[in-house]
Amino acid sequence: QVQLVESGGGLVQAGGSLSISCVYSGRTASRYAMGWFRQAPGKDRDFVAVISWTGITTNSANSVKGRFTISRDNAKNTVYLQMSSLKPEDTAVYYCAASETTSRVMSGSVDYWGKGTLVTVSS
Repeated sequence: QVQLVESGGGLVQAGGSLSISCVYSGRTASRYAMGWFRQAPGKDRDFVAVISWTGITTNSANSVKGRFTISRDNAKNTVYLQMSSLKPEDTAVYYCAASETTSRVMSGSVDYWGKGTLVTVSS
């Protein structure tokens, strides 16, 4: 069993930066690939970024490439999403996700979800 708790959401102006975090717990949590998804009001939950359990492999959605960076620190049981050059369309609830492989995360086959943290980007 893996538990995920997000934090760090808030209000930021367009063009600004924000970092959100997800603390994971559970006996094998550090061996899971971790990812971020987001869901804007009235829209589907979309993949944002993923990182392998080693931290070596990362991938992200085209809409955030060059602006968002995913990283993790297994010593702190934390995965981060550093967001920059934020746009109003980045406004969403951001969810932390865990699965056994990066491919499963990217396909939406998520084993564990956090409860989300709201990021609002004002224009």
